[in-house]
Amino acid sequence: MRLRACSSALATAALTVGLTAAAPPGQAVGPGAFLDRLHTVAPVASTVPGNGDVNPYGTFTIERSIGDLRRGNVLVSNFNDQANLQGTGTTLVQIAPNGTATTFATIDPAHLPGPCPGGVGLTTALTVLPGGWVVVGSLPTVDGTSATAKAGCLLVLDRHGTVRETIAGDGINGPWDMTAVSFGGRSELFVTNVLNGTVAAGGAEVDRGTVLRITLCDEGDRPPRRIATTEIGSNFPERTDPAALVVGPTGVGLGRDGTLYVADTVLSRITAIPHALTRDHSAGTGRVVTSGGSLNGPLGMAVTPGGDLLTVNGQDGNIVETTPGGRQIATKQINAEGNPAGAGALFGLALDLDHDAVYFVNDADNTLEVLE
Repeated sequence: MRLRACSSALATAALTVGLTAAAPPGQAVGPGAFLDRLHTVAPVASTVPGNGDVNPYGTFTIERSIGDLRRGNVLVSNFNDQANLQGTGTTLVQIAPNGTATTFATIDPAHLPGPCPGGVGLTTALTVLPGGWVVVGSLPTVDGTSATAKAGCLLVLDRHGTVRETIAGDGINGPWDMTAVSFGGRSELFVTNVLNGTVAAGGAEVDRGTVLRITLCDEGDRPPRRIATTEIGSNFPERTDPAALVVGPTGVGLGRDGTLYVADTVLSRITAIPHALTRDHSAGTGRVVTSGGSLNGPLGMAVTPGGDLLTVNGQDGNIVETTPGGRQIATKQINAEGNPAGAGALFGLALDLDHDAVYFVNDADNTLEVLE
């Protein structure tokens, strides 16, 4: 795709300034781990909407009230339909801290405004951009099996939950998770992709997972316009899985210095891609920050006010805190359901607006919960 400038794009030298402004407030952060201050897990609300969708994945805390979006509420995307078929969920649920839940959007795969190869199955890739534009990933299947998984797309919804645009192709192939930063009329989406050769490999591991930086320009009342797609990460291991559909690079978090951290789920590690906002080529899998230890199939990721990385494990129900230097400084079990305990229960997570609690989805019983 040919690169064009946003009408209000910032100079390259100003990108880090924009990132700093969008980062969590610079409140004083005392010694010790962020997780050491959190002690209680409590349910907030069911994530099951009226149509019966289950398997909540994406989790995002809304920062500003606009349209039907309310500041402080949490958006949750559902990956499965009421028959529990993976890659067929079509709903976004909005949940208030007091437990009030409403359906923000029910997406009709047959009436999309643009291409989304395979249809709709909403993933962990979820964010809200300035103007109330909700962007959510779709990795769809026909029957809940990896054999029918298709490339999907990013769906762009307006502040009232109507799909206004699809972003497909140009490297988007199974968008699995995402983080974003916005400044001066410009947004950068960082999207992991897990279907590059995965289905054809039939369960064998392939090293073709990618991270894309997708640059969008604000268009006011019209959906944001994609002006560039850059592959900044590649060669991540990925494979199909009968229980999880697909396993590949998942959580992503952006540090204040412009480093993008990636949860490499297959190898139970976190890697770092430097200069993620400005680089024009792939860093491969990046530098290994930490590997093994308490990490056990890390999935969703969030960045604390002090810059530490929070990841949730897909295999044991634990949340792990890692410093940017690679020290794993805290681990807490936040889910013990199932056998083995906590396996398959966790996916997306997000800090609350005060940055003193963590929202996370519990796939074992289809709820949003909070660690505080």
